[in-house]
Amino acid sequence: MLGTDVPQTSDGVAGPIARPVPAAARTGNDTSLRAHWQVAPGATVTSWDTYSARGPVRMHLLAVDWKQAGLRLDYLNAGAVARTAQVSSMVAQAGAIAGVNGDFFDIGDTSAPLGIGRDRTRGLLNGRVSGWNSAFWVNARGVPDIGPLTLSATVPQRPALRVAGVNPAVVPLGSVAAYTRHWGTTSGTRIVDGQQKQVRMLAIERGRVVRNTNKLPQGKPIRGWMLVGRGAGARQLVSIPVGTKLTLRTRVQGAPKVAITGNKFLVLDGVIQVVDDREMHPRTAVGIDLDTHQMLFLVVDGRQSFSRGYTMVELANLMIELGADEALNLDGGGSSTLVARTPSAKLAVVNSPSDGFQRRVANGLGISISTPARRQKN
Repeated sequence: MLGTDVPQTSDGVAGPIARPVPAAARTGNDTSLRAHWQVAPGATVTSWDTYSARGPVRMHLLAVDWKQAGLRLDYLNAGAVARTAQVSSMVAQAGAIAGVNGDFFDIGDTSAPLGIGRDRTRGLLNGRVSGWNSAFWVNARGVPDIGPLTLSATVPQRPALRVAGVNPAVVPLGSVAAYTRHWGTTSGTRIVDGQQKQVRMLAIERGRVVRNTNKLPQGKPIRGWMLVGRGAGARQLVSIPVGTKLTLRTRVQGAPKVAITGNKFLVLDGVIQVVDDREMHPRTAVGIDLDTHQMLFLVVDGRQSFSRGYTMVELANLMIELGADEALNLDGGGSSTLVARTPSAKLAVVNSPSDGFQRRVANGLGISISTPARRQKN
């Protein structure tokens, strides 16, 4: 069940506390290169170990030149918002050459990501109108950016109806949310935190309401779309009769081609944005180096004897050292996974997931080699 206080990782595991050491003791770390190879022209993987007074750390970097012809960033998921899969499975299914895990998600309940997800071909998959909008995205010209990203969702026929999100992990208390076929099969009362009373669902097919009920269906396909309300939101829906014409209109700021969110900005305009230098976890982050036009996908191993994990401040500092002008923290803990094509042309998990195996996650980011369209013969 999704709580109001989101921990540093989706799994909610409390991280070990970093030893308080003077700043001078954190510099001059011993570094040992473990591996480096080219995944494709413009894309490389590097793995290395470091050791400081706080203990050993192992990290892995996928660096991708966004100006390299033929390389493309893709949004990855298991085919539905409320479905999970291992990163290697999502990368393989997309025909990608590399990928990392993505957004935090409602682990153990609806399984849906907490923020915005937008796919090149399927469009907007999920998002919240308010909150959880720290995002990484790519625009129509293939240029990446990191910053706040907003979603608007309206029902033009009912302007007073405030839609809180599209396929959100949970309908906020007192609100209304829309659910589309991208969600997958219906999740019953899990989308309202198990609430049984003061809930309401409208089923809309072919632009008209076909059902208005206080029963939330379980395991059914969404043929059109649904509006689901809790509390005050349910009271707004109860008076809308069957047959009413309703349409859903959504817009993501700037119309990005691919977008995903995380919980905190690490770096903005070269300035560190986080303050937690205590709790250590496995980490996944994405950054942008404007000078070298590289996207930097970093995974730090943790919760293991050879790698203690990183604090948020350590992660932000490392992203700056790697050249990032902007950086975003993605889901970490047991979710942190980097998959890439090896020199033998096989997909493999590059890092060491802390669970001892790949966790099933809600979404991710993948790097694909695009195939130019064949020219038609005259």
